[in-house]
Amino acid sequence: MTADTFPSPTGGRLGLSGKLLGLTVAFVMLAEVLVYVPSIANFRLNFLDDQMNRARTAALALDAAPEGAVAEPLARRLLKSVGAVALALKDGDARRLLAVSDMPAEVAVTVDLRDPVGPSSVIDAFDTLLNGHKRLARVVDEAHGQGEFIEIVVDETELRRAMLSFSGTVLMLSALISMIAAALVYVALDRIIVRPVRRLTATMVGFAAAPEDASRIVVASGRADEIGVAEAELARMQTEIHDQLQQKSRLAALGLAVSKINHDLRNLLASAQLMSDRLGTVADPTVQKLAPKLIGTLDRAIAFCQSTLSYGRAQERPPARRMAPFAEVVEEVRTALGVAPHGRVGFAAAVERGLLIDADSEQIFRVLLNLGRNAVQAFESRGEPDPDRDQIRISGRREGGVVVIEVSDTGPGVPRKAREHMFEPFQGSTRAGGSGLGLAIAAELVRAHGGSIALVDGTIGATFRITVPDRPIDLQARARQRASA
Repeated sequence: MTADTFPSPTGGRLGLSGKLLGLTVAFVMLAEVLVYVPSIANFRLNFLDDQMNRARTAALALDAAPEGAVAEPLARRLLKSVGAVALALKDGDARRLLAVSDMPAEVAVTVDLRDPVGPSSVIDAFDTLLNGHKRLARVVDEAHGQGEFIEIVVDETELRRAMLSFSGTVLMLSALISMIAAALVYVALDRIIVRPVRRLTATMVGFAAAPEDASRIVVASGRADEIGVAEAELARMQTEIHDQLQQKSRLAALGLAVSKINHDLRNLLASAQLMSDRLGTVADPTVQKLAPKLIGTLDRAIAFCQSTLSYGRAQERPPARRMAPFAEVVEEVRTALGVAPHGRVGFAAAVERGLLIDADSEQIFRVLLNLGRNAVQAFESRGEPDPDRDQIRISGRREGGVVVIEVSDTGPGVPRKAREHMFEPFQGSTRAGGSGLGLAIAAELVRAHGGSIALVDGTIGATFRITVPDRPIDLQARARQRASA
């Protein structure tokens, strides 16, 4: 299912595109309103100023006639050209009425064009729009050499009609500009933002429906802006989720596989254990020496089979802790690794004399054995092992209430890529075909003891440091134990 055919997550409501278009139109109209307010005020002043210019011309003709010799019809035509009802001129102390068509009624408002333009002109303009029908106004302006000032009385009806026509024109132009601007902005933002966001949304919904399908992971477009960053981060997150699901599937498959083979394998090992018990009755000294080790190895094999099944279920039994000689655990590890004194791999133990570790010796044995096997496999990965070159060393010492164990080897070391997920199953393997379960199991067992395991940097090969703290002492329980004794 593609992003174009995927159902809209808005459920048929107004989507991002519709909201964007509506907001663009609204904002452009708001901008046009802000432009219209001063424009209508300026239009009114220009209209009155044009009337006043015509009035000055008419005043020249009327004033030039000797003693008011202008005929009344001519005076009326001059007033009509001005658009005024009366025309007067003030010169010094004298105020002369140059022409009048009819004696005007009461004048409602006075407009003095000599005053500076300010916010009041906007208020006056809207007052004319609302109340200018058949209302008379007195307009005063400079006479420009003809006298002190010139004034006319005009009917605001024509002015109001012109202002309404101007407003209608502005409204139509605003609507046209708004639609064109909205369309351009919509097309631009739809291609730059809306479509990529819709694609991301469809990809997220599709991936949520089937996260195990790698084909539904978003493909980053490589953009350098915020949407490009969001695409890259979404792709990284979806890839991690897909990998985690794959890992969980492998773990589930591992648990299922181990469950199937566990029953038959335990039966085979039990049969081998019964046959090894009969070896204890053989009088041969060599057989008597090797029989206990063989029996112990089979017991461990059965226990490992069961523990592998437990790990497949993500369960591990709590450690049965007791004070155990650490040197004996190291010797059992050497025997289980098959490292002979003069074998293919060198082995050295540096254990503090009489060192006791408060731990489950069987689980500590498994931890050390996994690390030792990893070292042997690392030696074999670069060719035939050489005891002078390939060596394993296990050391142990006590630092207060903590036992510090170090397992080191002279192998090729741990690759940098494997260090990022070293103690995660199926992630930290250092060789081809490895599962990485050894280190994951070792880390889980160490953490169950309240300890820690880490790779030590700056050493030849690989060195793992393990800390196992002693259990805290319950002083009250110890006191009750002594009292009862």
